[in-house]
Parts: sequence; structure tokens; C-alpha cells
Amino acid sequence: MIETFRADPGGGVAHADRHLARMARGAAALGYPFDAGAARQAMSLTVDAATRCRLTLDAVGQFDLTTAPLPPAPAEWRVAIHPDRLQSDDPWLRHKTTQRVLYDAARADLPADVDEALFLNERGEVCEGTITNLFAELADGARVTPPLSSGLLPGILRETCLADGWQERVLTPADLTAARRIWMGNALRGLIPARIVPIA
Repeated sequence: MIETFRADPGGGVAHADRHLARMARGAAALGYPFDAGAARQAMSLTVDAATRCRLTLDAVGQFDLTTAPLPPAPAEWRVAIHPDRLQSDDPWLRHKTTQRVLYDAARADLPADVDEALFLNERGEVCEGTITNLFAELADGARVTPPLSSGLLPGILRETCLADGWQERVLTPADLTAARRIWMGNALRGLIPARIVPIA
């Protein structure tokens, strides 16, 4: 199990309770021991600058935290639709784990002029990026993100956006073309303005 999150000076870990709850759900689904107190202790850190944190939980219930400086957020990401398709009923898509071969390979193979790959499922519905969820403001003004039924990780930023009134909606590439704005995002980086580009 993995949780990746942001820590800031004076603010601690953003959305700590949501991250812990997601890790607990994943651990229960996979049969991993999960000690919430130990997890919270592992997430207790003081930082001098914006920091990328990665908390892992192994099959015997041990936690490990690694940190790295968090670079500034980019002004925009160029996003290309990946040729491989996700299977919407794959249970691994619902949990943040180290089972990331497809995602890691897609990210490693990104052309120099592309910042993120966007996956579709077997029905041609928009799913998610390699490290992000997708968000869009449609032509009718609705702010939306794909539903879990399309096949994607229940991201923490996604969860907070839904709590703030965003809607779930099945999306296709055509919807993104017609959208007023799109973003890729996660709890670490927030919402990053994005545009769809072809893979050369």
C-alpha cells in the first residue's frame, strides 16, 4: 500500500485523515494489518519547505516514510491519451499499491513534450493519468470527474472536489475536446491546468 501526500511548514500533512482512511480501506481489502496510531505517528513530521511524502505499508503491517523536496507546480500539463486500455472492473484500480507496472512504464515512455498520459477503459471512457485524476469544466459549466465505475483510483483530491460540489460523470475524449477547461491533479500537486495533445 502507498499514500503520497504533501507536507508544508506550519501546516503539517494536508488531508491526513483522508489519506489514513484510504490506506485503512485498502489494507482491509488486501488483508494487511493496519495500525492507525502507528500510521499517524509515521506521518508526524516537521518540514522547512513544501515536501513530497511517500508512506508505504507492507504485508506484515510495517510503515516506511520517505520524503523529497516538492518542486513548484507547473503552469500547464500537456496530456496525451495512452494507447493501452484499462479494464474498468480491475479491483487493483481501486487501491493505491505498488502494482503499478503499466503506469510506471507509461510515465517512463512519455515523449519530452508530453507531461502526463491519460488512460481510457475498454469502453473508451476516460479513466485517469499515471499519477493523477482528471477533472473538467464542461461546456454547460458543470465541474466533473469520472466515476469509479470507469476504472480509476479514488484520489484524495478527487474526494475533496466531490465534497465541494463537483459531480461524477462518464466522460469520453470528445467531452474533453468540447470542455471549457481540463485539469489533471492529485493531493500532492493540486489541480494542474491541462490540454490534450497528440503523441507524435
